[in-house]
Amino acid sequence: MKILIDADACPVTRIAEAIARQHGLPVTLLCDTSHVLTSDYSTVKTVGEGVDAVDIALINLCGRDDIVVTQDYGVAALALGKGARAIHQSGRWYTDENIDGLLMERHLARKARRSGKHHLKGPARRTEEDDRRFAESFERMIAEATGHRGLSPAL
Repeated sequence: MKILIDADACPVTRIAEAIARQHGLPVTLLCDTSHVLTSDYSTVKTVGEGVDAVDIALINLCGRDDIVVTQDYGVAALALGKGARAIHQSGRWYTDENIDGLLMERHLARKARRSGKHHLKGPARRTEEDDRRFAESFERMIAEATGHRGLSPAL
Protein backbone atom coordinates (compact mmCIF):
# COMPACT_ATOMS: atom_id res chain seq x y z
CA MET A 1 0.00 0.00 0.00
CA LYS A 2 1.20 3.47 -0.90
CA ILE A 3 -0.16 6.97 -0.59
CA LEU A 4 -0.48 9.14 -3.68
CA ILE A 5 -1.13 12.85 -3.28
CA ASP A 6 -2.47 15.11 -6.01
CA ALA A 7 -0.17 17.78 -4.63
CA ASP A 8 -0.84 20.75 -6.91
CA ALA A 9 -2.09 23.36 -4.41
CA CYS A 10 -2.98 20.65 -1.87
CA PRO A 11 -3.20 22.20 1.62
CA VAL A 12 -2.85 18.89 3.49
CA THR A 13 0.29 17.50 1.89
CA ARG A 14 2.50 17.95 4.97
CA ILE A 15 -0.20 16.58 7.31
CA ALA A 16 -0.63 13.47 5.15
CA GLU A 17 3.15 13.00 4.94
CA ALA A 18 3.57 13.23 8.72
CA ILE A 19 0.84 10.66 9.35
CA ALA A 20 2.16 8.33 6.62
CA ARG A 21 5.64 8.57 8.12
CA GLN A 22 4.29 7.52 11.54
CA HIS A 23 2.84 4.41 9.87
CA GLY A 24 5.88 3.75 7.68
CA LEU A 25 3.87 4.14 4.48
CA PRO A 26 5.50 5.35 1.27
CA VAL A 27 4.18 8.61 -0.20
CA THR A 28 4.39 9.97 -3.72
CA LEU A 29 3.62 13.63 -4.35
CA LEU A 30 2.57 14.43 -7.91
CA CYS A 31 2.66 17.95 -9.31
CA ASP A 32 3.06 19.69 -12.63
CA THR A 33 5.99 21.80 -13.75
CA SER A 34 4.39 25.04 -12.53
CA HIS A 35 4.82 23.87 -8.92
CA VAL A 36 8.07 23.25 -7.09
CA LEU A 37 7.78 20.67 -4.33
CA THR A 38 10.42 19.19 -2.10
CA SER A 39 10.17 16.62 0.64
CA ASP A 40 12.53 14.89 3.02
CA TYR A 41 10.18 11.89 3.14
CA SER A 42 8.11 11.53 -0.01
CA THR A 43 9.05 10.79 -3.58
CA VAL A 44 8.20 13.84 -5.69
CA LYS A 45 7.14 13.25 -9.29
CA THR A 46 6.88 16.31 -11.48
CA VAL A 47 4.95 15.72 -14.68
CA GLY A 48 4.58 17.93 -17.73
CA GLU A 49 2.09 20.73 -17.88
CA GLY A 50 -1.32 19.94 -19.25
CA VAL A 51 -4.89 20.04 -18.14
CA ASP A 52 -4.95 16.50 -16.76
CA ALA A 53 -1.27 15.52 -16.77
CA VAL A 54 -0.99 15.07 -12.99
CA ASP A 55 -4.34 13.27 -12.80
CA ILE A 56 -3.35 10.78 -15.50
CA ALA A 57 0.07 10.16 -13.95
CA LEU A 58 -1.49 9.61 -10.52
CA ILE A 59 -4.05 7.11 -11.83
CA ASN A 60 -1.35 5.27 -13.78
CA LEU A 61 0.59 4.80 -10.52
CA CYS A 62 -2.49 3.92 -8.50
CA GLY A 63 -3.30 0.34 -7.58
CA ARG A 64 -5.59 -1.72 -5.39
CA ASP A 65 -5.44 -0.78 -1.69
CA ASP A 66 -3.52 2.46 -2.28
CA ILE A 67 -4.76 5.71 -0.73
CA VAL A 68 -5.25 8.76 -2.93
CA VAL A 69 -5.50 12.29 -1.52
CA THR A 70 -7.25 14.56 -4.03
CA GLN A 71 -9.87 17.26 -4.26
CA ASP A 72 -10.71 16.18 -7.83
CA TYR A 73 -13.86 14.06 -7.94
CA GLY A 74 -12.89 12.60 -11.31
CA VAL A 75 -9.52 11.39 -9.99
CA ALA A 76 -11.29 9.95 -6.94
CA ALA A 77 -13.75 8.07 -9.16
CA LEU A 78 -10.94 6.55 -11.21
CA ALA A 79 -9.01 5.61 -8.06
CA LEU A 80 -12.09 3.88 -6.61
CA GLY A 81 -12.47 2.02 -9.89
CA LYS A 82 -8.94 0.65 -9.45
CA GLY A 83 -9.72 -0.60 -5.94
CA ALA A 84 -7.96 2.24 -4.12
CA ARG A 85 -9.30 4.40 -1.32
CA ALA A 86 -9.65 8.14 -1.83
CA ILE A 87 -9.99 11.08 0.53
CA HIS A 88 -10.68 14.79 0.01
CA GLN A 89 -8.64 17.50 1.74
CA SER A 90 -11.73 18.15 3.91
CA GLY A 91 -11.46 14.62 5.31
CA ARG A 92 -14.49 13.36 3.36
CA TRP A 93 -14.04 9.84 2.09
CA TYR A 94 -14.94 9.17 -1.50
CA THR A 95 -16.89 5.92 -1.68
CA ASP A 96 -18.77 3.90 -4.27
CA GLU A 97 -21.92 5.13 -2.53
CA ASN A 98 -21.22 8.89 -2.78
CA ILE A 99 -19.05 9.38 -5.87
CA ASP A 100 -21.90 9.52 -8.41
CA GLY A 101 -23.66 12.25 -6.45
CA LEU A 102 -20.44 14.22 -6.08
CA LEU A 103 -19.75 14.00 -9.81
CA MET A 104 -23.31 15.20 -10.51
CA GLU A 105 -22.83 18.16 -8.12
CA ARG A 106 -19.62 19.05 -9.96
CA HIS A 107 -21.39 18.86 -13.30
CA LEU A 108 -24.26 21.09 -12.13
CA ALA A 109 -21.88 23.65 -10.60
CA ARG A 110 -19.85 23.79 -13.81
CA LYS A 111 -23.05 24.20 -15.82
CA ALA A 112 -24.18 27.06 -13.53
CA ARG A 113 -20.81 28.82 -13.90
CA ARG A 114 -20.98 28.56 -17.68
CA SER A 115 -24.46 30.07 -17.79
CA GLY A 116 -23.14 33.25 -16.20
CA LYS A 117 -26.37 33.58 -14.22
CA HIS A 118 -25.11 32.12 -10.97
CA HIS A 119 -22.33 33.47 -8.85
CA LEU A 120 -20.91 30.63 -6.82
CA LYS A 121 -18.62 31.43 -3.92
CA GLY A 122 -15.24 29.87 -3.72
CA PRO A 123 -14.14 27.72 -0.80
CA ALA A 124 -13.89 29.25 2.66
CA ARG A 125 -10.45 30.02 4.09
CA ARG A 126 -8.83 26.88 5.52
CA THR A 127 -8.75 26.68 9.32
CA GLU A 128 -6.90 24.65 11.93
CA GLU A 129 -10.18 22.79 12.52
CA ASP A 130 -10.18 21.77 8.84
CA ASP A 131 -6.64 20.41 9.26
CA ARG A 132 -7.61 18.51 12.41
CA ARG A 133 -10.66 17.02 10.69
CA PHE A 134 -8.55 15.85 7.75
CA ALA A 135 -5.87 14.35 10.02
CA GLU A 136 -8.40 12.38 12.07
CA SER A 137 -10.19 11.09 8.98
CA PHE A 138 -6.91 10.18 7.25
CA GLU A 139 -5.80 8.28 10.36
CA ARG A 140 -9.09 6.34 10.31
CA MET A 141 -8.64 5.52 6.64
CA ILE A 142 -5.14 4.19 7.22
CA ALA A 143 -6.30 2.18 10.22
CA GLU A 144 -9.04 0.57 8.15
CA ALA A 145 -6.74 -0.03 5.20
CA THR A 146 -4.12 -1.70 7.38
CA GLY A 147 -6.62 -3.97 9.08
CA HIS A 148 -7.55 -2.10 12.24
CA ARG A 149 -11.31 -2.51 11.76
CA GLY A 150 -14.14 -1.08 13.81
CA LEU A 151 -13.67 2.46 12.61
CA SER A 152 -16.36 4.22 10.61
CA PRO A 153 -15.67 6.40 7.57
CA ALA A 154 -15.96 10.17 7.81
CA LEU A 155 -19.15 11.22 6.14
